[in-house]
Amino acid sequence: MSQIKTSTMGIPSQVVIVGGGTAGWMAASLLQQAWSQESDASTQITVVESEDIGTIGVGEGSTPTLREFFRKLGIAENEWMPKCSATYKCGIAFPGWLNGNGGSPDGYFHPFFSPLDIQTGEAFMRNACLKRRGVNAAVQPDDFFVGAQLSRQYLSPRLNVSLPFEPEYAYHFDSALLGKFLRERAKKLGVQHIIGTVSDVKRTTTGDIECLYLSRDKRPLKADFFIDCTGFASLLIGKTLETPFYSYSDNLFNDSAVAIASPLDNTQPIPSHTESTALSNGWAWKIPLTTRNGNGYVYSSGYQSAESAEKELRAHMGVSDEVEARHIPMRVGSIRQHWNHNCLAVGLSQGFIEPLEATALMLVQYTLTHFIKAHALALSKGNIEHYRTGFNNNVSQTFAGIRDYIVAHYQCNTRTDSDYWIDNRSHNHISDNLAAILQCWDQGGDFEAELCAQKHQQVYPRPSWYCLLAGSGRFPVSGQRIENAHGIVPTPSAAAREYTAKMSHKFQDHRTLLQTMYGKNFISKGFAPQ
Repeated sequence: MSQIKTSTMGIPSQVVIVGGGTAGWMAASLLQQAWSQESDASTQITVVESEDIGTIGVGEGSTPTLREFFRKLGIAENEWMPKCSATYKCGIAFPGWLNGNGGSPDGYFHPFFSPLDIQTGEAFMRNACLKRRGVNAAVQPDDFFVGAQLSRQYLSPRLNVSLPFEPEYAYHFDSALLGKFLRERAKKLGVQHIIGTVSDVKRTTTGDIECLYLSRDKRPLKADFFIDCTGFASLLIGKTLETPFYSYSDNLFNDSAVAIASPLDNTQPIPSHTESTALSNGWAWKIPLTTRNGNGYVYSSGYQSAESAEKELRAHMGVSDEVEARHIPMRVGSIRQHWNHNCLAVGLSQGFIEPLEATALMLVQYTLTHFIKAHALALSKGNIEHYRTGFNNNVSQTFAGIRDYIVAHYQCNTRTDSDYWIDNRSHNHISDNLAAILQCWDQGGDFEAELCAQKHQQVYPRPSWYCLLAGSGRFPVSGQRIENAHGIVPTPSAAAREYTAKMSHKFQDHRTLLQTMYGKNFISKGFAPQ
């Protein structure tokens, strides 16, 4: 059993975070905020950041949970967004994932569900259940959610009127700039910053990490607890502690990405959504910032070479070979002991699921907030092993739940133009939980009951599952009735669109809001490829 030296208040006296980037500085920020509240605490947090090792730095989208991160730290949007080229995000569009035959849509919009969507959102889910039973009902999620309407009109998710609640939304941002912003803030609050590359790691006789050695300094860097934010290298949790890594390659085919930045047209509206467009052997992202568009292609090297993928992305974007491209190998999967001995893995070192739903920082945040709670309970109850095991199971379950939802996107595609899409739809390497969800949906079972039964296994809420399955057109063939619909009348899409259009008047124009927030700094630096 590993031991943890603690201060008088029961928290580690010395914490070393290896690796900076967004994950490392999020870790420093949350740990400093949580443990500095202990009045007699003397915890010193140190971040070791290498000049020789770059960060991945292309993850520019988030889920709404990131808003809680900034709220927890007391950071206002007008404080961080202008420094990170940030924009607002109402959801994700998925064009090209469906064959679109017969004039049907070739994709759908996945919005963030908010209190404004309760009436039309419930109508949409009721329509979807009717459609599963052979009733002709409108089931395109784009028609029923306010976020989709805001996206169509280039509106922000920020209200221009006073309401008793605010809608859910997320952000797009330059991840390198966000890491820098958090770094400077953390340093002002007392977090130490060391520039150096770890050359060696020493363990104790019990298996804990005792200290690190930096390549330019032979003195040991000791700590009571270590945070591994070394990315795919997984220096501490993987190479040093030899924590097993479990690949998701049987579930998810994609293992590579190529990224190319592109300029914005400053005369045009700024989109308030992420675009994830299906290509021949994967999908391309487009994320609007205030200084550029972030673009990339996530694909499977088993179906396409890096050269071919780059060529396809350039053709999709309409850019020449003169614009620089970055090729990124992806290690898709996760460890199951995220907290092992006196080390916690955060970010890419603990695992990665392709960025289709922008969950990377959500997993960073989830891991850290739950670790802080589990660590406090472990110390107060005097049972490290028990709470560490519970924490590891909890985080691993969250990884699995997100994986299931991502896999479902591929299971529900209807493209027939390449082996990649056909194989993604037909392979049966899916979890029992996802298989049960799809079987229940396909066979007209009680879908609400199935989701309720899996509420502790699945991360995404019921509206998201309905948007994915109904938006993909996953329904029985026309005329096939599974059971009587009990005379329930579907809600017409026109009525839902009328409501969402009316609600959209309560929101601010995206570009105008950003111009007001940024002031004279709005798009002042021009296009700078990252």
